[in-house]
Amino acid sequence: MTNHLHQGDLPSGISFSGAVAVDTETMGLSVARDRLCVVQLSSGDGDSHVVQVSKPYDAPNLKALFSDPGLIKIFHFARFDLAMILKHLGVRCEPAYCTRTVSKLCRTNTDRHGLKDLCRDHLGIELSKQQQSSDWAAETLKPEQIEYAAADVLYLHRLKEEMDGLLDREGRRDLAEACFRFLPDRAALDVAGWPDEDIFAH
Repeated sequence: MTNHLHQGDLPSGISFSGAVAVDTETMGLSVARDRLCVVQLSSGDGDSHVVQVSKPYDAPNLKALFSDPGLIKIFHFARFDLAMILKHLGVRCEPAYCTRTVSKLCRTNTDRHGLKDLCRDHLGIELSKQQQSSDWAAETLKPEQIEYAAADVLYLHRLKEEMDGLLDREGRRDLAEACFRFLPDRAALDVAGWPDEDIFAH
């Protein structure tokens, strides 16, 4: 298992096929206020690529990866990450798969849908969340920050397999795929200023 740290963009020559796990680290959880600091990626092989990004967000390789229609991007809570990618990198990231969305559709026996919960319940892995609120805009990331960022993508491929099994068991795959198709639009609404209002309500 190796965590690769990159500055500004994913280096040329690094490619992913089929599906790539993606997560972001930001200065906070407000799409309107906070900025994108780190993008982490994994092919599911135990290695991660942690990319520190900053204004003016000139990251053509990341942009190409996110806009590749033949590459599934696996997230946990894709709505937020997609909004941050759209706002700061200017690309619509799709197709997307969200393990949290599947958990909410299928794990209706619980209200615990965090990545830590899914990794524990389905993979027997305990994730540490101690670095969740650390300073992700720091010029130099601490080793424990890099490890934390990597952990958020290293297990998403395995979780997708588990979540796919739940979708088939509960007969909700079509519903999930409709949600996934809508996620980039839901993120665009967040960026445009409708993060809380249900525009479909009366």
